[in-house]
Amino acid sequence: MAGSSDHEQGEESPGGLMFYFQSYLRGGTSSLLSTIPTLIVFPVYKTIYRQQIHNTQVGQAVGQLYTEGALKLFRGVAPPLLMRTLNGTLLFGLQDTLLRQLSQISQTVIPTPALPALAGLGAGVVEAVVFTPFERVQNVLQNSQNDNSLPSMRSVLMRLKEQRVALGFYRAFLPIAARNALGSSLYFGLKGPVRALVAQQGLSPVASSFFSGTLISMAISLTLYPLSVLVANMQAQVGGQDRGVGACWEALWKSRQRSVVLLYRGGSLVVLRSCITWGITTAIYDRQEKQTG
Repeated sequence: MAGSSDHEQGEESPGGLMFYFQSYLRGGTSSLLSTIPTLIVFPVYKTIYRQQIHNTQVGQAVGQLYTEGALKLFRGVAPPLLMRTLNGTLLFGLQDTLLRQLSQISQTVIPTPALPALAGLGAGVVEAVVFTPFERVQNVLQNSQNDNSLPSMRSVLMRLKEQRVALGFYRAFLPIAARNALGSSLYFGLKGPVRALVAQQGLSPVASSFFSGTLISMAISLTLYPLSVLVANMQAQVGGQDRGVGACWEALWKSRQRSVVLLYRGGSLVVLRSCITWGITTAIYDRQEKQTG
């Protein structure tokens, strides 16, 4: 975490383990509280997903959800809520742990300003290993084409269990790992400098943290959005052809008529969702970090 970059290098104390625990606790708490807006904007997320899968306009995606009814509107909401809380706990805690270790062993090899980004890169890879199965279940549940054949989370889990790992729970692992590693690296690497720049405008610490999280998440979401579209399309179905990442990307690019505009359909809603959740998460985390020292 960018705030963690202020730790003195080589810092060791009897309370060292407590420092490690606090970073995990702060990450989990801030992410848990941000699940409230995640729940509220879940229909927005589902609209984005429909655009990613079916290449439809906003009005058409909303019309599909309206036709399906309110009961199916929140189908698939459990995995992202659980994943959001656990994700924050692991991501913030592990990044802080890696940052402390890197600060002790890389004092002359890696520039200090680059350490938060490097620690974020490692945390993002581990995040992908842990949470790819959650995202897989979420994407299967949110695909309306699976409503009849896979009506419940239990049925989805049983079907995925029958598949090979690469086709089942870890389908699309490589693009997820690339997206998460790059996203986490950019977030933690830019958070400190952007927050300092925003604070120079005379905003309060909480407002500075919120707007820095918002700005960074906006940039990351737009940059990595094509990977999210690729992941959604690779994970939407269970079974079928065992196509690699390259073949899936070519099929996606062709389905979007080789148009960047069509590829980014739904991107504006992604920015809205990310700005809300990551702005709140960043503000809460930084506030807790300041209070606990």
